[in-house]
Amino acid sequence: MTDGGKRVTRMSAGRVPDFFIAGNPRSGTTALYRMLRQHPQIFMPDFKEPRFFAPDAQVRAPDPKKPGVRPRTLEAYMALFAGAQPGALAGDGSPQYLRSPHAAALIAAQRPDARIIVILREPTAYLRSFHTQSVQSMVESERDFPKALALEDARRAGRELPPGVENAAWLMYSEHARYLEHLRRFEEHFPREQILVLIYDDYRAEGEETVRRVLRFLGVKETIPIESVLTAREARQGVRSPTLHRLTRAMRMARNHPERSNALMSKVGRLAPTSAIELWRRVVYKQAPQPDAAFLRDLRRHLKPEVQALGEHLGRDLVRLWGYEEI
Repeated sequence: MTDGGKRVTRMSAGRVPDFFIAGNPRSGTTALYRMLRQHPQIFMPDFKEPRFFAPDAQVRAPDPKKPGVRPRTLEAYMALFAGAQPGALAGDGSPQYLRSPHAAALIAAQRPDARIIVILREPTAYLRSFHTQSVQSMVESERDFPKALALEDARRAGRELPPGVENAAWLMYSEHARYLEHLRRFEEHFPREQILVLIYDDYRAEGEETVRRVLRFLGVKETIPIESVLTAREARQGVRSPTLHRLTRAMRMARNHPERSNALMSKVGRLAPTSAIELWRRVVYKQAPQPDAAFLRDLRRHLKPEVQALGEHLGRDLVRLWGYEEI
């Protein structure tokens, strides 16, 4: 690999990955990560989203009392991929890279030969799902999607920000839907043949063939059996109680990262059976409300020029595929 034009020797303690699932969140990237991990010629770490090349994806101010688990140095980042066998490809599954204004350039500086995988989803469905995830991760305090979207101007001015959030850019929902702008950032730094753009609808309808297409793109054996982990449909969960939701997140953190939790929560996280946690989730969460039809129609009308431009760029009739032809 190169760093500022200088040759850098790959360390046995780690490496910069060969490919990146760069986006988008809420568009099947986790399923793709899980399926690619099954391939013997591919290594992806347990830590799916290091976000090392998207420092701007830090939405909340860091808590000095709770040091994060995300790598802060190149050495720490490379160490995540130390388990890759000789000859195997290593991959990073951070879908925040597509939205980040800096990630493409930072990745290219380390791996100009990297392969980039992008999954794009119909933008209104993506934004609704992204908002739900933001509420669940306690980044977004406004649980009503239309109201959260309407707060963008105030938040750009530093007002109406959720507690602890200092980076308002990631709450600018409409900017997350500027797919073509984000894609072109990567095209400025990588040849088109190193970028694979998948459409979420194809991925859902033809999951196995889509995975084979990814394997061909990566240059690994495509006949290896891969068990699909795509679910029948996405469940959109709303939060009934923010207080109970915070407790649920603390329990999950204690189970997954006991080193970041206090002794009591770590013990609860270890001892609580999965069945009890699932029952608890039914109490805490509910089906997310469906936005008003008129609001969705107006949002789609606003996004139609973006869909048209993206379709022309990709040579695909996305207006028809995503149902924008009569808007």
